[in-house]
This record gives sequence, structure tokens and C-alpha cells, in this order.
Amino acid sequence: MVVVGHGMVGHRLVEALRARDDDGTWQITVLAEESDAAYDRVGLTSYTESWDRALLALPGNDYAGDERVRLLLNARVTEIDRAAKSVLTADGQRHDYDTLVLATGSHAFVPPVPGHDLPGCHVYRTLDDLDAIRAAAEQAHHAGHDSAGVVIGGGLLGLEAANALRQFGLQTHVVEMMPRLMAQQIDEGGGALLARMITDLGIAVHVGTGTESIEAVGRPDGSSSMRVRLTDGEVVDAGVVIFAAGIRPRDELAAAAGLKLAERGGVFTDLACQTSDPDIYAVGEVAAIDGRCYGLVAPGYTSAEVVVDRLLGGGAEFPEADMSTKLKLLGVDVASFGDAMGATANCLEVAINDAVNRTYAKLVLSDDAKTLLGGVLVGDASAYGVLRPMVGSELPGDPLALIAPAQSGGGASALGVGALPDSAQICSCNNVTKGDLKCAIADGCADVPALKSCTAAGTSCGSCVPLLKQLLEAEGVEQSKALCEHFSQSRAELFEIISATELRTFSGLLQRYGRGRGCDICKPVVASILASTGSEHILDGEQAALQDSNDHFLANIQKNGSYSIVPRVPGGDIKPEHLILIGQIAQDFGLYTKITGGQRIDMFGARVDQPSGDLAATGGRRHGVGPRLRQGAAHGEKLCGQRLVPVRAAGFGPAGHRPGAALPRSAGAAQDQAGCLGMCAGMRRGPRQGRRHHRHRKGLESLRSRQRRDDSAACPAAGR
Repeated sequence: MVVVGHGMVGHRLVEALRARDDDGTWQITVLAEESDAAYDRVGLTSYTESWDRALLALPGNDYAGDERVRLLLNARVTEIDRAAKSVLTADGQRHDYDTLVLATGSHAFVPPVPGHDLPGCHVYRTLDDLDAIRAAAEQAHHAGHDSAGVVIGGGLLGLEAANALRQFGLQTHVVEMMPRLMAQQIDEGGGALLARMITDLGIAVHVGTGTESIEAVGRPDGSSSMRVRLTDGEVVDAGVVIFAAGIRPRDELAAAAGLKLAERGGVFTDLACQTSDPDIYAVGEVAAIDGRCYGLVAPGYTSAEVVVDRLLGGGAEFPEADMSTKLKLLGVDVASFGDAMGATANCLEVAINDAVNRTYAKLVLSDDAKTLLGGVLVGDASAYGVLRPMVGSELPGDPLALIAPAQSGGGASALGVGALPDSAQICSCNNVTKGDLKCAIADGCADVPALKSCTAAGTSCGSCVPLLKQLLEAEGVEQSKALCEHFSQSRAELFEIISATELRTFSGLLQRYGRGRGCDICKPVVASILASTGSEHILDGEQAALQDSNDHFLANIQKNGSYSIVPRVPGGDIKPEHLILIGQIAQDFGLYTKITGGQRIDMFGARVDQPSGDLAATGGRRHGVGPRLRQGAAHGEKLCGQRLVPVRAAGFGPAGHRPGAALPRSAGAAQDQAGCLGMCAGMRRGPRQGRRHHRHRKGLESLRSRQRRDDSAACPAAGR
């Protein structure tokens, strides 16, 4: 078998055939056009956090040690000779096949607007594309102008591209011809809320308008930029333009070989994924299965499994595809599942649009209101994991209660996986039901990694992993205290390891004591430990990519994607000019303020393009005040009481002090630390004090008394 293309679906095809071909009947040749073996395109935006291609590589993508599989990179196929049953690559080599599988995927659709081929225009599909976009963004910053980027297309991929531009530090604009963002996934109510939340994140949203032209604009210094003209008359100057206006199947090879194409593009196949040539199959985005192309990875995986079953003598057919999607960008949750648009005849809808908390939830029900058909979630998608598997099943109660706010005692999350029938599909990417998982548990799978290995559930997008753990607990399986599947140790054990070995990077710890690539559980935990045991700035090097939203921006994220700022006021002692300054900053930037239950000042509504240090620095310069105000830790995050000081502006520290770095360790600086930062002497001693107390669990009162004496000596104001 020859496989043309080595994306996520092509890799899944090869892995499935290797796993099921026990007799070693098939010899496989994989021809990959790119220089990288199969990688996670779903997580493409995460590449901008580390710029490490290896972190996106799919497990086992090189097939090392398997003599049945030969992988050739940089092997672009230029011709299919159906008569000779061979393919020709760009370097002139021919590869014979008994069965050919086309897994060529798709390419970005670039609207034929004038100027679409200018040097600053890019698409958003591959790792090479992101490298090119990064270089263009850096060039725009270096030139000192055009710090704006325009994304043409407001769908799922367009919002991912907008997030990447934002991470590059560009003022971002999203242009969408449809009247709302993500028009294929969410309805009008959800789209309106999403647009407001995206705008609050500092991204300009232009909906209901198209792109008229892109013009090159010369500058006096000899450089050039672009001017994007929209059909509504608005003009945006930009240094980078990204086209994310949809995809088109890469069917040119099939067309040249005379294979039947679908009316709207793609290689036409039957439900067995077989083309008009019985020796050629098509999978993934290039396949128009029964005339329809699918742009999501889950249907692509299903098509790969169908082909493998057919090659091994089975009779599998492509089922109805699950088009559920879930997206999260800087705290903005969006999810849709089932018949989200209410296309079913005589269906009913129930919705909650909470403008205050900025959440929108809608369920689509059968005409008797007993069966869940689909839904949309915006702002809070925590119920997605439970609701999506319930599609097609009878509801356990009042449908309105399933989308009620969790704080009111309602919500689907309160039901848990136990409320789902055995036929409920837990993992839509790999078509794994609750019944399949229960059988695997009965056969001895006692943890999440074992379930993943046995059933493949949770090995793709990972959104169903929490349900796997819930199901194990519901079935009475005692769970490991391991931090996650990547570390067998607990958090306390990892703390001891890092302290003893003096490892200072997540990658180093993972290489020596873990496995895999890490996840959203272990990364922020390790970041917390590294911040607790060292004095490096938490946003230096690879640690920046580990932080959760709060610590990445040194502020406290809210449900609507904005942030709150808590100025640090040690001992409650504050000068009148500082109080005036805080009020002026809140007024200038439109921040809502309140006195918290802990008698501290909290300012709400800050955006990441107006971080807390910039707000304070701006206010201080404007009013001629040199304040020593710092962001406090409102909810006990790891910045509270650590040796590392999250200084937010250049003027907030000793002369020549770098923002965010640890303060000098001199005796005078120590007193400044205690007095101005509110850090008790016990905290300044470092992690050993905490470890000793944790290990022996005694002497608590004595420790507290000693800390109070030290604090009084170091800072009389704090002692009083």
C-alpha cells in the first residue's frame, strides 16, 4: 500500500493497519510532502508558545523499528499512473502499489481579491506558515510601523490565527463576510456574545463585510506595508495579512488521474471510502464521502478506520459524522454539538442568555422535549463533556436545568458520567462509547493511560479525558495519586524532586521523570513549583509557555476574558497620593472597582493589551507620582509570598532593576522587601521551611510565633 500524505489522518491510517494486521500482510510506503513527519495540526497555535516542532509531533510518527513501514519525507507526488499502478514523486522516483490511499488533505482557500499575492499575505495551515508569519510580524515591529495584522475569515481557523497574531504583539483585526463569527458552528445569539468577548480581548471584529482589495503602500524610508480595503468602506493598514477563509480539498492529483470528483470538489467515494477506481481509497479532508467533504479531524479518523477494516476483509461503512467542536482562546469557551442550528423538523429550543456573566447556552430538543439533538455553549463550555455524549439520548430531567448556572445547583456537570447510557459516545474522535469503556475497565484497565491504550479514547483532542477519570471512579476503581498521565509522581513528590535535583525546566523534568509532551494539568503545576524553588522570572525562557492565564499575564482572569488587578498594599498602609492614583487609573481605563472581603482594592475589566503594570506606570507618569504599587495575588496563586517579585513597570523598584526579576539580597533590600511587598520573613527563607513543616507536621504554633517575631523586627509597621 502507498499512502500519499502524512497528516493526522494519514498517520492514523498507518497506525490502525499496523495494529490490526497481525499477519504482516501489508507493506506500507508513506510519501510525505512536508519535511516534518505527522504532527498535531489541531494544536497548531500552541507552536507559538515554544517554537519547538518536536512538541507537536504525533507519537510514533517515524515508525522506528517497523520494517513494514517506509516513511519518505519531502516526497511530493506529482502523478498517479493508474494503468501501471504506480505514483511518481518530484525527485523522479516511482513507487508501485497494490492499493493506493489518498490522504492529501486540503489547502487554504485564498479569495481572488486584488493584492492577495503580496509578500505580506500568508495562509495558516502548516508549521512553515507560522514561521513565515512570525518573521513578517518581527519585521513589522523592527520597521517601527504597521503593528497591525488582519485575519480574513472569522471561522474556527480564523480565530486561531487571530490568537497567534495577538501573541506576536500585533493589533489584530478579524474580517468575516457572514453576519457572525464561527457561523458554521454557533447561532446568532452565541455569535453576538462571542463577538463582544473577542472585542473585549482587544481584537477588532468586522462582521458582515468582505475584503475589496489589498494594496502595497510605499513609505519614505523605502519600506512597504499593506492597506486592506473592506467592502463597507473601512480601511486598515497592516503589516501582516492571513487568509483563513476556509479550505479546499487537494484533489488535483485525483483529477489529473481521471478519478471522479464531487460536485463541490474532493475525491468522490462511497461509504467504504473507495473511489471510482477500486484500488484507490481516499480519507480525511480530500475525501468527498457520498459527495460530502468533512473539515474536522474526527470524521477523518473514522474514514481511516473504515479503509483499514476494508483492507483486512471487513465490511465497515462510514457512519453519520460527528461535527462537534470545542474552542478556547484566552478564557473564551465556545462549543457546539449535534444539530446546533436546529435544522431538524419541528425541533424545540431552550436557551439561557446571561448578559451579566457573559454566558450563552442553547439546547435543541425533539418535538416532545425528551431527546437532546444538539446545542451551543459560549462563555462557559464546562457542560460540553456531559452534554455531547447525550445527543440522541433521552434527557434525565428538565432540559433547562442542564444549562442552568452551576452556582445555582444546576448544570449538566452536576450529573456526571453516571447519568449517561452505555450507548453514549464518550470519545467522538475515535467513536468510543461508555459501554466500550466499561468493558475495558472490566477487563482490567485501572487508570486513564490504560483506557487510552486499550480504546484510543482521549488520544486525539483530549476533551473527553475528564470523563474517563469520572467513569473509573463511578465504576469503583481506586485512582492513582499521580499528577497526570505524564508524571507518575504526586505534586509533593515532584516538589521534592525539583528541590533535590535543581532541575530548572519543564522539558528537563519531563525527560528524566516523565513521559509524553505534558498537558494543561502538569504544565502549570510544574511552573508553580519552579517559581517556588527558584528566583528566575516566571515568564523567562520556556516557562512562559507553562503558565496558566493568570500567571501568564500576572493578573486574575475573569469569565468574560478580561482581568482583575489587585494592587498590593502591605499591612493596609497606603499614602493618600497612591489612593488618588489608583482611582485615577481606574477612571482613565474604565475599570470597575470594589473593596473585597479581604479589605483590598480590586479593579475589574482590564484587558491583556492594557496589563496592570502599564496602567500603573501610565497613571504614575501622568500625575508625577513614583508609586511602589505591585500586583497582589488575589486568590493565593503561586506569586503570593515568593522570593520572585512580579514588578509590572520599570519604575517600580531599585534603580536599574529589571521588571519581574528578583530583588537584590542585601540587608537593606531585605527590609524593603518586607516593608513594601508584605513578604514575611518565614516566606523569605525559601522552600525549605515549608518542606520541613510539611514533612513533620508539627511545631505549627512555634513556627507562627517565630514568624511574627521576625516580621516585627523586619517591619515594625507590619508588626503593629
